[in-house]
Amino acid sequence: MMKTKSHLPRRSSLAAPSGLAGPVPTVSLSGAAALLRTGSVILAVMLAGCAGGIARDPGLEGLSISKVAPGTVIPGTKIVVKGSSFVDDAWGSATLHLVGRAGGQSVDLQWPAKFVDFSTLTVAVDGSKIDSLGGDVDFEGTMTVEFVAVSDGDTYKSGELTQKLSFRKKLTPSPTGILQGVIFVNDQIVVDGDGFLLGGDEGTTFAKISGCFRLSGSSTCLQITPEEVAMQPTEELSRNHAAFPFSPKIAGIEPGDFTGTVTILNRHAGGAEVAATPVDVDYSMVTSQVFSADPPAASLGQYVFIHGGGFVGGEAGALTQLELSGTFSKNGGPAVTMPPVYLVPEFVEGKLVRYVINTDDEIGHALDLRTETGHFSGRVTPIISYNGTEVRGVSTQITFDIAPVKQVVYLNFSPAYVEGLRDFGLRAVEKRVRERILAELARIYKGVNIEFRAETVTDYALFEEVTLMGIDPNNMGLFGYDNSPGKDNGNLRLYDKLGGVNAITQQDGYPGYGGVFLRSLMGFSKHPGTFAKSVPGADPMFDTIFDEFRADQGGNPVTSSDLSSDVNALQSGDKCPGSDRKTKIQCAVFVLGNLVGGTLGHEIGHSLGLANPYAEGFHNAGDAPQRLMDSGGDRPFMERSQLMGQAGAVFCDEEYEYLRQILPSATAADTSARPSCY
Repeated sequence: MMKTKSHLPRRSSLAAPSGLAGPVPTVSLSGAAALLRTGSVILAVMLAGCAGGIARDPGLEGLSISKVAPGTVIPGTKIVVKGSSFVDDAWGSATLHLVGRAGGQSVDLQWPAKFVDFSTLTVAVDGSKIDSLGGDVDFEGTMTVEFVAVSDGDTYKSGELTQKLSFRKKLTPSPTGILQGVIFVNDQIVVDGDGFLLGGDEGTTFAKISGCFRLSGSSTCLQITPEEVAMQPTEELSRNHAAFPFSPKIAGIEPGDFTGTVTILNRHAGGAEVAATPVDVDYSMVTSQVFSADPPAASLGQYVFIHGGGFVGGEAGALTQLELSGTFSKNGGPAVTMPPVYLVPEFVEGKLVRYVINTDDEIGHALDLRTETGHFSGRVTPIISYNGTEVRGVSTQITFDIAPVKQVVYLNFSPAYVEGLRDFGLRAVEKRVRERILAELARIYKGVNIEFRAETVTDYALFEEVTLMGIDPNNMGLFGYDNSPGKDNGNLRLYDKLGGVNAITQQDGYPGYGGVFLRSLMGFSKHPGTFAKSVPGADPMFDTIFDEFRADQGGNPVTSSDLSSDVNALQSGDKCPGSDRKTKIQCAVFVLGNLVGGTLGHEIGHSLGLANPYAEGFHNAGDAPQRLMDSGGDRPFMERSQLMGQAGAVFCDEEYEYLRQILPSATAADTSARPSCY
């Protein structure tokens, strides 16, 4: 259903009842938060640092370096630096500082480093950097990571890492061993040795295969046209082990024996090509087979991973099918013999394909995957085909269950959100705030078959993603916004994305950016400063909780020294606002986690079809205490924060029943008292 004009204030958690708290003097953040680098934001942070007398940037406390790889560097290499407490480019410019000797000369170089995540930097190396070291040389010395912080202008340095690095203009591959013997088609042929390229701007290492292939039962050895297959490192950033798939373009997909040679060659990005001496190899290729499938139970949108050998796909003319034959019992009923079912899984690699439980194939047509479950017992047979040749593989006994539908939600804590905790003086306790957010979501959705994750989802094809950001890019002072395309009554999509920009939503004339926006919560302050504008529900208790740590209010942000003693998580706000600094930190974490968690719970509720399931409207009519899906202006700070004995907001009775229907859970229903929806 497309949104109408009346839906605008009913999709979002707003900083005022109308959603018009006035334009916040901030900048728009697209998915990468690139505009956080604007001068106005940087100036505001610097002024805040001066006002509070920050002695150390809390984001850079604990700065360390633990690893630099790879050990051999050539033009095009991206050196990966591992450590901790790295910050985004908006908060500090990073360099890798090398001090030591190379080629008999003293070396003191600083190379710019790029932020990847809070524990990873990369340094791009070109020919000029290698020339500055003297060409083909070995470096011995120390390396440090250094940041010039935006917040205070100081230079922060990690401890020293003593390590050797080799620099070369080009590499010669040196294989010392190649896997041989019995294989399936597309098996990874591992090559041990040294000097393999890592891909990207370095270039690519190839295996060149030539020889002849004798089909099983035949005495004729068919000559194989030399084929080049790209190789990939088998260990991250290692030049000692690489592999290539024994592709069907080498000898087809039928069983037989191959005799020939493998020549490893490096094709550098600059055009240079260096080959190793050919190595004699022999392979016996056998028929495809399934070994196992996991997990044992899967729901709509979830992957079933099929492990085995001899799978094909990912290239023109190659396809793997799975034939299922056996019995199926629906919802615990009698087992019924079913005709063969043919599924087309996604090819991952020769030993793995994955099938997503979906409504479009024979299983989805035979079963209502949203309301019905079932049990299959029987055999699975792989059928592979390549350029007109089809081979039926070896069948295997398996069992698996169709599980109740489940909503998985990936919480994407963006760097802009993490650094946004500086506004509150809580950057140093980011992990504790995150834990409180997850605890609050678990409370809100107790008894509902929903799972919240802070890590990238790899076991579901259909999952929801919600991005937590620093600033409302819509410039409306929203706490959060569901920018999915229309109300999803019944939660039919499962894959809503609340974050980034939604082109469909934007074309409708509504705010294009969704997610949860941390800085807008400053609207609850009586003196939000440059961060936001006070909303009608601004509460002095907000300032009592956070002024202790806000640098712009003369407070002292939390630092690592505050965490030297155990700062346990609070389960209630009974001790708040606290009389000592440790308790005040606990209270600030508790309150901010509740504010963000409650906003997330509300916006995710929208994406599930609330409020008013199966009807119009995005919020409950009127105002009632403790109702999560009331409009933003009807949910006061004290309720959101759960202070002074106030219980956290919940779904009203009809909403909770609806959630239990669309996401049935084996966990008992939450029996907490709930307000009426009307």
